[in-house]
Amino acid sequence: MERIIFWNNKGGTGKTTLAFQVISAYARQNKNKNILVIDVCPQANLSELLLGGLNQSGSKILLMRQGENPRATIGGYFQMRLPSPYSVPIFNPKDYLTKPKQYNSYIEDNIDLLCGDAMLELQSNAMSTLANNQIPGTNSWAAVINWLNDFIKPLEKEYDVVFLDANPSFSIYTQIAIASSTKVVLPVMADDSSRRAIQNAFSLIYGLKLPSEIYSKYAFAEKLKEVNAPLPKIYMVLKNRLTQYMGAASAYAVVLSAIDKDILSLMDTHSSIFSFSSLKEGIIDIRDFQTTGVVSVARGCPFQILKAGRLDLMGKRVAVKEDYRQNCIDDIQKVVVRMNKDL
Repeated sequence: MERIIFWNNKGGTGKTTLAFQVISAYARQNKNKNILVIDVCPQANLSELLLGGLNQSGSKILLMRQGENPRATIGGYFQMRLPSPYSVPIFNPKDYLTKPKQYNSYIEDNIDLLCGDAMLELQSNAMSTLANNQIPGTNSWAAVINWLNDFIKPLEKEYDVVFLDANPSFSIYTQIAIASSTKVVLPVMADDSSRRAIQNAFSLIYGLKLPSEIYSKYAFAEKLKEVNAPLPKIYMVLKNRLTQYMGAASAYAVVLSAIDKDILSLMDTHSSIFSFSSLKEGIIDIRDFQTTGVVSVARGCPFQILKAGRLDLMGKRVAVKEDYRQNCIDDIQKVVVRMNKDL
């Protein structure tokens, strides 16, 4: 069962919006497959979109799920694990899951959700402390880093694919999410900070180009290697929020070309960390979603279902042009085509 994480340690790359659109389109085109979405983000923006967005009170529904007993979120699951960090307690994963379709008719029925939770930030220090405890005969770090694997394992026969969304950090809960993944979708933008973010991402996950050998033994990759745990592979790099007017003479083109060269260099020296063998296969350009994207996420309505024309957005009428909507669909479809081939 593939587990695909949308992650970049840089914020503002459109990661959650892309995750929402890609997951929705994939579910719509693969109704015979059961999909589990895990929101490993304190902001829980993906959860709010799937539960209805701004127009359909997605945040209120999320708060309602947080008020369940047990708390029906990833924070609720982690809270249950805190007293039993190194051994798996008896629990039912479904106690923590939500069916978005029950609250948002735009979402496909084959999607289940483990909601995000702001409590992750409060839990982070406790989880890090538990992971660093020195207990004879127990690898504390490995036990904690496997918490999501422990959650997914009882569900492996029920779901065909897991999608995860993690916030732009490398906190302990983000490491838990990455350790439970098999593939990484890395959204970037056409700027120097995104180029640096790619380099940072490869350092954080794979321990490449660390500033000093001192850090090597503490590296995430090295610690997983010690317990024979696999690392996820880079699945796609999504160059996001490109404008349709960006030509070869654009200043952005220089940065985009540099990103390509960086990835090509890494593919030459570390081909095993990629699931693609050519830039054409692994890098996908996606234009800025503009107003169409704003309306889509505010309504919790994926592009494929969104109607063109003048639509209500919190009491205001906003125009969605059909050609812009179709452009958005086409770009998301490029990602889904790749997934349909592989999953």
